[in-house]
Amino acid sequence: MIGSLPQTPIEWAQKACDSLMDTYEAGELPPAHRWHYHQGVFLCGMELLWKTLREDRYIDYIKQYVDDLVDEQGNFDFARDELDAVQAGLLLFTLYERTGKRKYREAAVKLRHLLLTLNRTSEGGYWHKDKYPNQMWLDGLYMAGVFSLKYANTYRDDALRAEVLHQERLMRKYMKDGATGLLYHAWDESRRMPWANPATGCSPEFWSRSLGWYGLAVSQFMDELPETDPGRAELAAELSGLVQALIRYQDPQSGLWYQVVDKGHEPDNWLETSGSCLFVYTIARAVKLGILPAEVADEAAEAARKGYEGLIQVLQRDEQGRLLLPDICIGTSAGDYRNYVTRPKVSNDLHGVGALVMACVEMQDLYRAQEADRV
Repeated sequence: MIGSLPQTPIEWAQKACDSLMDTYEAGELPPAHRWHYHQGVFLCGMELLWKTLREDRYIDYIKQYVDDLVDEQGNFDFARDELDAVQAGLLLFTLYERTGKRKYREAAVKLRHLLLTLNRTSEGGYWHKDKYPNQMWLDGLYMAGVFSLKYANTYRDDALRAEVLHQERLMRKYMKDGATGLLYHAWDESRRMPWANPATGCSPEFWSRSLGWYGLAVSQFMDELPETDPGRAELAAELSGLVQALIRYQDPQSGLWYQVVDKGHEPDNWLETSGSCLFVYTIARAVKLGILPAEVADEAAEAARKGYEGLIQVLQRDEQGRLLLPDICIGTSAGDYRNYVTRPKVSNDLHGVGALVMACVEMQDLYRAQEADRV
């Protein structure tokens, strides 16, 4: 795959994974030898690829990353004061299912206990990190939410399932903008941050990757909630509304989305790839889930296709033929417009490559479904 030019979405997903596997041993994925959501996002994308292709070299690579950090008793070093530490815990469930090794369950239990120790807002919303007091960020719904639902289902922790739905409702209550249908990046209950709107507490902008994390979380929640759960229908309606809002802000020329989603007209704004990948995934998932109004479904499928093709157009290769995804915003805190548009751009940051793999896997499913409908 390193030397050939992919033709299908699943081949591009392979190319992305193989390129990073060719560059890094699993434990060396940056930041090396750390339990971190950067690696977790990329490896969660790889796990989706493995579930499609069942090539064990992918699940073996994931296992190498986890085993580099988690000992035989399930002990490992992770940040105790932030939601970001939970995300890589998504890798533990398949490994426990495949091997039966208790170390993976014990590690998951530790992350579940972390959630019990987090500081919270007055209504029980998780602070994103201790160093960001009184703040909820959209990012956090994915960083801890999907793990929490998987944990609740695997280990019969019903209280945790209810907790996840509560976190999402709080974000929607305080961070959703009625005019656009988008959600602001962050909310400060105390209104003390310089960026906080004194009336609402919200940060002032719609940052693409934070909205992408939210869409990724809600779309994956749908897989973890039974049809009979009343929260599922509520989330389906919200996901449908978000997808329709995102379509309105897609750049018609490139098929991608801007760093600040609703301000593509500003000359210093720029097309950002990691958020665009997450939007393609989210839109394609919504189409597959069948939650969109009939008059919107075809438009959404076309938006996903345009976004996917736009991403393929910007991909580059290094001298060894390895894939490079450019124009990925580095990790970013909440702030004003200038904060977002002046953030450095990098290539092959794991945020972006993981999101690209997820988007490609989902687009493969969408294209197959469309082909089946034509037969």
